[in-house]
Amino acid sequence: MIRSMTGFGRGEYTDEISKVTVEIRAVNHRYLDIFVKMPRKYAFAEEGIKSAIKSRLHRGKVEVNISVDNIGQSDSDIRLDKELAAKYYDVLSDLAGSFEFGDESRVSLNLLSRMPDVIKATAADEDEEAVSGRLIAATEKALDDFCSMREAEGAKLAADLDGRADTVAALRAKIEKRAPEIEKEYAEKFRARVNEILDGVYEVPEERVALEAAIFADKANITEELVRLDSHVTQLKNFLKADGSEGIGKKIDFLIQEMNREANTIGSKSNDNEITSLMLELKSEIEKIREQVQNIE
Repeated sequence: MIRSMTGFGRGEYTDEISKVTVEIRAVNHRYLDIFVKMPRKYAFAEEGIKSAIKSRLHRGKVEVNISVDNIGQSDSDIRLDKELAAKYYDVLSDLAGSFEFGDESRVSLNLLSRMPDVIKATAADEDEEAVSGRLIAATEKALDDFCSMREAEGAKLAADLDGRADTVAALRAKIEKRAPEIEKEYAEKFRARVNEILDGVYEVPEERVALEAAIFADKANITEELVRLDSHVTQLKNFLKADGSEGIGKKIDFLIQEMNREANTIGSKSNDNEITSLMLELKSEIEKIREQVQNIE
């Protein structure tokens, strides 16, 4: 199934220790570009999270936001530096004894507890493997939601592109039907032009008219381009039916470039107003397909 590159997904993982919430957003991008925003202390899990995303996504600018609420235990430890407190006590007591401050100059517990680095809150030791498992589990759930939304949007894109492929095929059929008439019309125009110039003095041999028409037809022959264009339309329809597991957006984008090249060649070869008009419609439709393809993963 075709998948869109844009989407949003949300996933949660909760156990007795913590609740992890992951949100994934993506917009169009030529390649896969992943940005992960989460608490710095969990940076060790970033590569695992990116690997989980890379296994399921192929294109798009992906932003991942992760939040962690510890519900079973505190994620911080309180540590007391007794040696530093003793040094503060000695220094402050010495300072108090050097001057006549009175009883209020005694070094109090309240004062010592507020001295720098005596009491510090530090991150609690955590099992990195267990933490990574929680983060990746929430990421996988967010990816499920995200990919579901992408597939729903992709189905709409595929339906639109399939209809446009039919339009391209119809225009190509009209050009193919018109092409054989050009040689006949050119022969008539050539005969009439020469007769006008010669003013009936000399009659142009039919074999000469046929030769000129054949030379023109060879230069204006667009059979090869029409065959290739038909093949490209068939390929496009096959791509739209694919499962999209390998990210076929780039392949379709290349295919559209080839379709556009064939349309340009048809326009440059055929010296015919009707075919030129059809070719312009053809290019317009191909351009609409190209714009839509930019949304496909």
